[in-house]
Amino acid sequence: MTGIDLTAELLDEAVARPGIGAGALLERARRLDPLRPLSEVEQIVTTVRRRADGLAALAPALDAPDVDEVMVSADGVWVERAGVVERLRLDLSRVEVDVVVERILKPLGLRVDPSSPMIDARLPDGSRVNVVVPPLCPDGPVVTIRRFADRRVRLVEFCPDPEVEAFVVDRVRRRSSILVVGGTGAGKTTLLNALAGSIDPGERVITVEDTAELRLRLPHVVRLEARPANAEGVGAVPLGALLRNALRMRPDRLVVGEVRGAEAFDLLLALNTGHDGSMATCHAVSAATGLERLALLATMGRPGLDPALVRHQVATGIDSVAVVRRTAEGRRLVELADVVDDGGLPVAEVVWAG
Repeated sequence: MTGIDLTAELLDEAVARPGIGAGALLERARRLDPLRPLSEVEQIVTTVRRRADGLAALAPALDAPDVDEVMVSADGVWVERAGVVERLRLDLSRVEVDVVVERILKPLGLRVDPSSPMIDARLPDGSRVNVVVPPLCPDGPVVTIRRFADRRVRLVEFCPDPEVEAFVVDRVRRRSSILVVGGTGAGKTTLLNALAGSIDPGERVITVEDTAELRLRLPHVVRLEARPANAEGVGAVPLGALLRNALRMRPDRLVVGEVRGAEAFDLLLALNTGHDGSMATCHAVSAATGLERLALLATMGRPGLDPALVRHQVATGIDSVAVVRRTAEGRRLVELADVVDDGGLPVAEVVWAG
């Protein structure tokens, strides 16, 4: 038999028969293409078994210590290194991408299909994974893996000026409630980790996240993670419910990984009921727009909520805003602002800009 794509044929066989051994694959390969050199067939079998293992197909990307993000789509495999996106010499077939998705989600008790075509989850190593499948992405599944390095990022890496670093540390130690804002991939979570390094080790800190990403190096940290609905669509525990429960757990500070929905109102209630010194992040490009977005998110899912009340809660609950941005020099703190209450309106007064 000539002209056969032996790798594709064997990969289909390996996916259809999980756990198939190298001997069985080699035997099938010899039947399909008896004239191909044995050494070449053995190499193909090795490649197929690695790729059929799912995540092993992404090993060149996932094993690289300097990769922050791995992105798989119909047009190939892309990675982000130090803020720069590049394409790898690694092309996965549609079958291989399907296997990657299955190998990621099955151990987590999750699945995606046309009726539930997107999902966020956390891998055992702490990395965050997002999967979207057709019909939302007609060209095929899209997998995005955000990796988290064990290396501790210090605050000085965000603000090399010692005076600025001292200013920020002072805000944390004076128990200012801080909102960290920035764009996607700007380093909001990493900056939050660095800020938390200035918290008094004697304090009890409770982190609340959709997907656990924070790794606070403090002796008394309780981590809470929201839970999505299971494959049957039940059992979800949203971020807002976790925030309300965290208030019953005697926190000295709350640290919320990312606010992106109606849970913003629960955060504002917490900040206005004595839980000063807490921190959170949200997507925004400046301190002023960060405050506006927080107020907008707080009204989501709460019909009839008075916008003036929400703005007042923002004005009295948030003390400072830190803006982080990806620059040519790396991820940097580019703006600091204090929040003042101007007749019930939150106003961001910039105290430093880099």
